[in-house]
This record gives sequence, C-alpha cells and structure tokens, in this order.
Amino acid sequence: MYIRLMQNLAGIYRAASRLWSRAGPLPVAVLCLGLAGCETATYYTQAAAGQLGILAAREPIHRVIAAEGTDAALQRRLRLVQSIRGYASGELKLPVGDAYGDYVKLDRDYPLWNVLAAPEFSLDPKRWCYPIAGCASYRGYFDKEDAVAKGRQLSGEGYDVYLGPVPAYSTLGWFDDPVLSSFVNWPEDRLAGLLFHELAHRRVYIAGDTKFNESFATAVSRLALPDWRRRQGMTGPAPDRTAQARAVRRLMRTARGQLEDLYGSGLDEEVMRARKEVVLARLRACYREMSAAWPNPERYRAYIEKTNNATLALAAEYQSRVPAFEELYRRSAGWEDFYARVEQLSKRDKEARGQALDALEAVAQVSSRKVTGPSFNSETCMSAANRPQATGDSWARARSTK
Repeated sequence: MYIRLMQNLAGIYRAASRLWSRAGPLPVAVLCLGLAGCETATYYTQAAAGQLGILAAREPIHRVIAAEGTDAALQRRLRLVQSIRGYASGELKLPVGDAYGDYVKLDRDYPLWNVLAAPEFSLDPKRWCYPIAGCASYRGYFDKEDAVAKGRQLSGEGYDVYLGPVPAYSTLGWFDDPVLSSFVNWPEDRLAGLLFHELAHRRVYIAGDTKFNESFATAVSRLALPDWRRRQGMTGPAPDRTAQARAVRRLMRTARGQLEDLYGSGLDEEVMRARKEVVLARLRACYREMSAAWPNPERYRAYIEKTNNATLALAAEYQSRVPAFEELYRRSAGWEDFYARVEQLSKRDKEARGQALDALEAVAQVSSRKVTGPSFNSETCMSAANRPQATGDSWARARSTK
C-alpha cells in the first residue's frame, strides 16, 4: 500500500510557489490566511516549503546516469525507471509526460509522514478538507515532528491514530514528480508497481473520492505487473507475494466486518472497548498463524501490530473497489477502452458510481470463488473473536437485551 499526500495540497503548491519565488515565505502565509478552510498558515507554509525543496533538488535522470561519480547500482536502477516509464506510456497508455524523469537524493529516509485518524468506535476516517483540492482522509507533513505533534493532539481527542512514513507520493500532474532515493532501491516489480499506480492517478482522478481513486490506481498496477514481469523475463516470488498481500487484505476485511457489527451493536462503550481489543488481538494472532510459513513473515507484521480503526479504514479506501475495477478491465477491449469506461463512471454522482461498482464486484466475487484454491481461512481464524468473554454474554444476546 502507498500512502501519499495526493491532491490535498497540490493547488496550494502552485499558487504558493509563484509567491515564494518572488518574496519568500511571508506571502505564502498571507495566502493561506486568506483561503477559506485553512487550518493554519503554518501547515500550508511547511507543505509549500517541503514540496519546493524537493523540486529544487531535482536532477534529470539521464544526467545522473552519465555523471562520473554515480554509483553503478544507482545507474542500473535509473535505467530501469526509464524502461518502466516507457512501458507505462507505450503499453499502458498512461500520460507519463516528464513525470519520474528526474531524480532526488533526499537528506532523510522519507519525504513525508502521514497522520491518519478515526473515531474510537467507527471505521469512517477523519477527513481534512482543503481549498481547491477537496477532502482526503490523511494529513501529510514534511517534518516528522509536526506529524508526531498532530498525532498526539488527535490521540488526546480520543481518536485512533496511525502515523507512518511516506516513501512516495503523487502531485497528480500538478508537478512532474521525481524518483526519490526513498524508493529507488525497492525490488524491481515493486518499483514498477509503484510507478504504474502513481501514473494512473494522472489518467483518472476524482476530487474527494479516495476509495475510487486508490482502488482504480491499485487495479491498474496489479493488472499491469504480470505482463511487465513476463517482458522482463522475471519469474519467482512475485506470485507468492501477491497471494500473501491478498491474504492480508482478506484478514483485514474480516476484522473490519466484525468491528462494524460491534460498533453498530448499541452495546455500552466499556463493553465495546473491551471487545474491540479482542478483535484486534485476534487479528494479530491470525496474522502470526497465517504468515508462519512465509519466507518473510515480517513483511506486514509491523503494520498489523499497529492496526486500529484508522489503518483499517484507510486499507478499505485503497483496496475495497479493486475487484470491481479488475472486472471492468476484463470486460474492456484493452487499456484505452478500460480508461474510457472508468472515465464514464467518474462522471456519475457518487451514489451511482457506488452502485455500478457494487454490481461489478458481485460478479468478481463469483469468479474469484471459482478459481481460488484452498487457502488460509480468515473467517474461521477470526471467529474466535466472536466468542463470548468469560464475564459476558454473546454479542447477539447482548444486542437483543439492550
């Protein structure tokens, strides 16, 4: 999963960059104070400064490759990026333009840190709304300490909070995003998948509909990778990694379903709080059981160990519509036809889009059951979380006596 800053700051970046280049940071603060919906001038100033700092550090990839002091491993990686860009443009019909044509060596491990939040008894994420760009369910900071401070504030207000590093993000075509040192050394297919995902946002994006946007981009990446790997002559662990990712998604989807039932049960808050912990503890135990035989059982462990309402909500926004988009692709006559169908969906109102995607997903689920072999049963493992505690009745009995 690639958490990113996205469009929530893009319009401000452009406006701010023009002022910044003329007179420094003060006009940026003045601009932000004049925009309805600004939380603080400081937030937008740090966003503009961080983005402009990255833009100022860009170097064209072809120059980096040609430079005498460039490490041979980095040269190979940047040539791979050039190849991925060519495939994305020629085969996937994505609007690559000059995106990922530059390289930036960061002075830190990650360019951004994102803060996610959700109420204690809800899987609806907190959303932040921005002038020009609309609303998003995460808040990005170029300074880690600012992100930590925001996370503490939200925790103090009773939210479930997740703070995580962001190795890659997209400005959705507002700027030509560079390749960053934070992700250039990822495994080849993971690097390709990231670029396909980010470039897909440049083709179709709806302001204010994170679930649609992220599921679409994830589907493009997932659909494209098998052919890209074949053309690269790559075989090996990718199918296993894909199966593992799907198993984790199923497990988290099962946990979300149980928590949704719990939060809608009408039980006393103290009871819900205790049973919420039972579900999350069982999720962690099921992951340990499921991943025990994997070559790298640690791959998702840190994320699972920190899972709460905020992470479960975001995972749903990134993944829940992927099967529907995959089904739409299967009905399409190639990539251009697929994008045209997605664009048609994007022009409908949100309710109509949801209904169309629901219908596609229903077909995809039937097809999946026909081709999926035996696997770890998330429902069976997570069912332990539904068993009544020693000090209480079952959820169903408690619900019936409220």
